[in-house]
Amino acid sequence: MPILTTDTDIASLLRRSRTIAVVGLSGSPLRDSHRVALYLQEQGYEIIPVNPALTDVLGTKAFPDLESIGHPVDIVDVFRRREFVPAIAASALRTGARSLWLQFDTVDEDAAEQASRGGLDVVLDRCIMVEHRRLAG
Repeated sequence: MPILTTDTDIASLLRRSRTIAVVGLSGSPLRDSHRVALYLQEQGYEIIPVNPALTDVLGTKAFPDLESIGHPVDIVDVFRRREFVPAIAASALRTGARSLWLQFDTVDEDAAEQASRGGLDVVLDRCIMVEHRRLAG
């Protein structure tokens, strides 16, 4: 699968996706991860919080890692520091995710290439909320 760069490809990904695991989702409404996840939830996406420090957020059970979810998700949206991205990308591959979305400043090129070679659609250095509003909202 490719690294998605065109508006057409990104819009298609957003349209065909229903479940989004937000890795690093914060319980604080002041954090970007929380605002983005709330927006996506309001747009009809099923948000699956992934944060080992939380039991629930946005009215939804939180999971400590992608493996604990128990089923594949459409998009793994990453709000963690760059050094955590390779492990998250590997986990996304192991769990059968369809795509990996690396938010601003979370990009690890090697991990993105590995995920792409493993069959995931990958979006780099873009905010999923901004792109949704621009392309699919």
